[in-house]
Amino acid sequence: MPRKPNEPDRWRAADTASAPLHRALDLGILFKRQPDVFARRMSTDEIRDRVVTELPTEGLTVEQALDRFTVEVLPLCKNEASPRFLGFGDTGDDPGALVGGVLAMLTQQNLINQSFDSPSATFIEIAVLRWLRELIGYTNADVADVSSVWDVGGVVTHGGTTSNAVAMLLAREARARETMVGGVTDVERFGVVVPRGIGHYSVRSALAWIGVGTRVIEVKTRGFRYDLDDLARSLDEHRGRVMAVVAYAGDSRTQTVDHLREVHDVVRAADPAIWLHADACWGLVATFSDALRHLVAGIELFDSVTVDPHKVMAVPYGLSALLVRRPDSLRMVASHSDLIMQEDFAFGQATPFIGTKDWSSLKLWMMMVTNGRTGLAEIADRRIALARRFSELVDERPGLRRLHEPELAAVAFACLPSGVSADGCLTSADLEEINVLNARVHQRMLEDGRWYLHHFTLPDDNGVLRRGEIVHALRFMANNPRLTESHMTQVLDYVAELCRQVEACDE
Repeated sequence: MPRKPNEPDRWRAADTASAPLHRALDLGILFKRQPDVFARRMSTDEIRDRVVTELPTEGLTVEQALDRFTVEVLPLCKNEASPRFLGFGDTGDDPGALVGGVLAMLTQQNLINQSFDSPSATFIEIAVLRWLRELIGYTNADVADVSSVWDVGGVVTHGGTTSNAVAMLLAREARARETMVGGVTDVERFGVVVPRGIGHYSVRSALAWIGVGTRVIEVKTRGFRYDLDDLARSLDEHRGRVMAVVAYAGDSRTQTVDHLREVHDVVRAADPAIWLHADACWGLVATFSDALRHLVAGIELFDSVTVDPHKVMAVPYGLSALLVRRPDSLRMVASHSDLIMQEDFAFGQATPFIGTKDWSSLKLWMMMVTNGRTGLAEIADRRIALARRFSELVDERPGLRRLHEPELAAVAFACLPSGVSADGCLTSADLEEINVLNARVHQRMLEDGRWYLHHFTLPDDNGVLRRGEIVHALRFMANNPRLTESHMTQVLDYVAELCRQVEACDE
């Protein structure tokens, strides 16, 4: 190992004990570079029987455990970094983010406390939260005025579900401050408005977790956005019984961005006390680029915003953040302990549901400083351009129908059976045949393991097939940095071939 000037010998010393770690890193990098989504396919039962074993009486060496893992487990793992993995979020292979993840693991900083557990790590997290706030348009205090976690205006969590749960907890406290101590006494006050058919499951789950019941009020949508007239009617109908309205800056199916400013205006006109929350787990990417920022105009007016860097910034799982417009609002859900958290910069007191707090923000810090503003903009612009090109490729094929106009990186579409044309008025029987075909095509794709597109149900909000009915859709995502137009053409050829195979089996 080459010597570096002034580098302490204890950090440079070659240690044979580190050899397995070097091998593990090499294995991980080679895994990400492999072309296939899966190196080997087995049934769920076969994997279970292979992996769920008795604890050995005698321990293995680390090298032996690595041998076993390499042969029995790793080939069965899915590889999101494959250029054929085109159905979900980011690939988690940004070089800087990977380095940050390794260093965070090895340095073992615990952000529950700052003074002795994470002297510098806490301030890396504060820097990252300030950068995210700036991206979405929130105002930051001067650095010299940040004297505690209550001046930061956000917390890092493990995922969007936790961030959304914290947002609902804040909404509950904003509606009835006594509930943190006295509990919920009148659940009728805690309804939450969501868009029908496209709302994320995390909101419903969060309401159950925070003790207000699943009091979800669904509002009609148009083109995968709130029907603003129906939103106004619903708020009037449930006046005094709504604690929050949730809008999506990129819903979890089509990534359509709601008209955030208009939603804000309708809600504030109905009841200024309602907590406004934006789920921007997907829409954060639009804040990277001046050409795309208009898509999320008005998000800075919302009381809280969830963002998921592990979905749109190539950061390995898991990393989300809940940002708040008024930093001191996090005091509403504070927790304290004289055991470890009684100090100004202890994030443990400001992050509900999380005790020991790993340094996951180092992954994002590394990603952001190595890409900079220019690199972030390039990432966003490239993805949106690829999604629009894929949309064009879908439109060129008569056997496929695109279900929405792409705004971010997602394109949802459906395969048509050979005897069904979407040019006319489809019957319920036609739609059922379409849904069965798409479900079976996706199952074949999973069994094969060479390519991956996402699959879910989606209301036909645009009337492409049969307005208002549920469609079993396939979804392409343009997040993979190894993606080329050749891959997009190949996956559509592959889908067409699967359609032919499925239909041939039915003859």
